[in-house]
Amino acid sequence: MSNTNTILKTDSETVRDFYNASYEKLGFSAQRKYPNEELCRFMGRNFFHMPHEKRKDIKILETGCGSGANLWMIAREGFSAYRIDISQESILLCKKMLESYHVSAELQVQDMAEIYFPGESFDAVVDVFSSYCLTKAQVSGYLKSVAKILKPGGIFFSYFPSKKSDCYQFPEKACFIDSDTLNSILRKDAPFHGQLYPFRFLHPREYENMLLEFGFEVQYLETVSRTYSHRQEIFEFITIEAKLHR
Repeated sequence: MSNTNTILKTDSETVRDFYNASYEKLGFSAQRKYPNEELCRFMGRNFFHMPHEKRKDIKILETGCGSGANLWMIAREGFSAYRIDISQESILLCKKMLESYHVSAELQVQDMAEIYFPGESFDAVVDVFSSYCLTKAQVSGYLKSVAKILKPGGIFFSYFPSKKSDCYQFPEKACFIDSDTLNSILRKDAPFHGQLYPFRFLHPREYENMLLEFGFEVQYLETVSRTYSHRQEIFEFITIEAKLHR
């Protein structure tokens, strides 16, 4: 007999609980410790030309920053770094990461599905393999928030799973929550196996068209593919960069 008093978790709660448990158990071993290469390229294209003494005036927010592998680089390069993550455990690890590099950032626990900062606060918002955990129903709130908190002409960067990935093409036992989103990655030979929360994929042009709806102009759109399991498995990543036009 089913228990009618059972309370089902929301998608955000599922993500939060997964990462709280992961960080609590594995600490820094739960994720990489060094910044994403495509993020470094983005920073180089847009900001590394600036004199170091002027960089503190550039405010950059990372949404879903995990244990701080990207954020310490942003802070160490002299920019004003901010971050949000749904996991309290990630905040604690990120603080330790920043301290190890003798830098600082403003850290807050927030759900990226609806970000709370004053309007026109940031010069850039970066998403490095984080917003993929938002379902199709949640992503509108995320992009609406990003558009609100960016300054006019501000830049959004995202590194995101592509639908050309074998994980999406051959999901095996995983179920589709919507046309873009699997409920988890269950196939044992797949990259990111064991991610037991929503996992969303897009085609590059789908992502571009979605950003256009929220007032962005895409300036950079590329894909990066890599293989796993002795080249038996392909995973493709979208790298996209868009400027906000009010």
